Parts: sequence; structure tokens; C-alpha cells
Amino acid sequence: MTALKQYERLESIGLWRDDPEAQRREVLVRFGEATLVLSDPRSEVALSHWSLPAVERRNPGVLPALYAPGDDALETLEIDDTDMIQALEKVRGAVVAAIPRPGRLRGVVLGGLTLAVMGLAVFWMPDALTAHTASVVPASQRAELGQLALDDVIRLTGAPCDNQLGLRALANLSERVFGPVDTPILYVVRDGVATGLHLPGDVIVLSNALIATANGPEALAGAALAEGERRKLQDPMLPLLTHAGLRATFHLLTTGELSPAAVTGYGETVLRVVPAALSTEPLLAAFKAAQLPSTAYAYAVDPTGETTLPLIEADPFRGLSPTPLIPDGEWVALQGLCSG
Repeated sequence: MTALKQYERLESIGLWRDDPEAQRREVLVRFGEATLVLSDPRSEVALSHWSLPAVERRNPGVLPALYAPGDDALETLEIDDTDMIQALEKVRGAVVAAIPRPGRLRGVVLGGLTLAVMGLAVFWMPDALTAHTASVVPASQRAELGQLALDDVIRLTGAPCDNQLGLRALANLSERVFGPVDTPILYVVRDGVATGLHLPGDVIVLSNALIATANGPEALAGAALAEGERRKLQDPMLPLLTHAGLRATFHLLTTGELSPAAVTGYGETVLRVVPAALSTEPLLAAFKAAQLPSTAYAYAVDPTGETTLPLIEADPFRGLSPTPLIPDGEWVALQGLCSG
């Protein structure tokens, strides 16, 4: 049993600030697959998702424990529940331990592989090497590499929109579309992305045009859902490692490290890629399962509706009035996401 599995049902109350000037707010703290989820204790609406590999404690040995989602983060979380503190420390320790150090990733490859390079000769074919390396990269390191890729993308698109009220609504929308388990982290950028793209570590980047030109959150939610389906077609680590090159991929496999320099320029690569076509029936099934109409997304992809007509005609909620994705107030907050 992993540390995360052991504590996945543990919850506690904490005090959260979304920035240093804000009042502390009581939140419900629980573990996600690779995130710490902070929710309103009454409505259970997600207020923030923190990537576990990035969480740091700012006052070791002092109570209440003070956590933040990164070195430069404005958000903070106070916890005085000793069981939760011990659990969080253990989970963070397990996540950090899962990040390969020199020789660690090599140890999980195959039992028969030794330190000898000859033992890896079977993987020297580029495609096989890339696929194998992608298959053994743990979730914690995928999150780190996804952030490196995102940093390179935003060189071209500009920084993700960060209005705090909008970010809370965005986190809630993600949980509404994907559920509370394996919820991807959504980012919205002003320019450079047609509809959406996905990166390793459950990162999805969406265009602000899906908000600015829409009458509701359905187009944005649909684009996120579509990217979620695309990441099932191909492991997002594969194109990243292909860009990094054979030498960097082999270095990652044998040492557990990928130089940030190997990711440089990936932004240009991923922004030029034409999104993979999605089969209509599975995509419609995903919209139905998420209780999400497909028409708004179809028109966002093609305003004429000509190339996305099947998504319009076979919309599982065509002519119906499904439950609103998020409250009206949160849609208003989303509309202000890029106003800051």
C-alpha cells in the first residue's frame, strides 16, 4: 500500500489564504491522485488544486503547520490536525522519493536490466526507447516535466490568466467535468492556442476565446473534455521526449533526470501540432458521461458547424436543459479570469 493509498480517505479542516492580504478561510483538505484538493466544507466546491510534488512546508517543526503550493506561491494553508500533518508529510515524502534520482529510475525498468549499458541495447531503437522511458516515468516526475513544458509554452502565449476568483471557478469546472479523482489542472491563456492542448502531468491549456466569445462555460468545458480524450490516444510524454531527443531520453531513463534545456523550444512544437482527430461516437459518449452538451464545443471548433455537424446533430442534450455546469456567479468569475 502506498502512502497515498493509505491516506486517500483522510480529510481535515485547514485555514487557507489565496493571497497574503486575504482573510483566512476555512477549507476541507483532502488528497487527490497527485494533488492536494482544497474545498469549501459546506458545498464541497473545489477552491484550489495543489500539485503534491510542489507542496512545501514553510515552518518545519512549528504548529500550526504552514504549507504553500510552491516557492513563489501566494497561497498558504494552515493545518493543526496532527494526523493530517503526519499524513501530508508522509505523502510528500513518498512523492519526493518517487522522483528518480541517479540510478532510481533505472531500478524500476525491468528486473533483468543491470547497470551495464549493454542491458539497455534492446531499447536503442528510438521509438522503443522513447515509449519505454515514457512508460516508467512516475506521476510525480510527469508533473514536474509538465510544468517545464508549460513554462516553455507560455514564452509564446503569455502567462496563464490568474484572477483568483476565476481560478477558483476554473478548478471547480475541471472537477465538474472530470470528477474529483484524476482532475487535471486547467490553465487559460489569452493568445496562441486555438482551442486547447494537453501536456504531461494532467495539464490542459485552453484559449480565453472559449470564454470571451461564449454565452456560458459549455465551450470551455467541452474543449477541456476533448483534450482529456486526446491524452488517452497518446501518452503526452511521447511527443515531449521525441522533442528532447534520443540522448536526453536515454539520460532520463538511466539517471532519472531530464535537463530543462532539453525542453527548450517545445512550445513552438506543440503549438504547431494539429490536434489529433477524435472519433465522433467515443467523444459523444464522453460528453454524455460528463452530462455536457457538445454543440457549444462544436461551434467553437468550427463556427460554421460544417466539419463538426455530427457533434451538433447527435448532441446528447440537444433540445434539453441540462443542469448548469457551474453557478452563474462562477461563470461571471470565469469571464473575469483574464481581466487581471
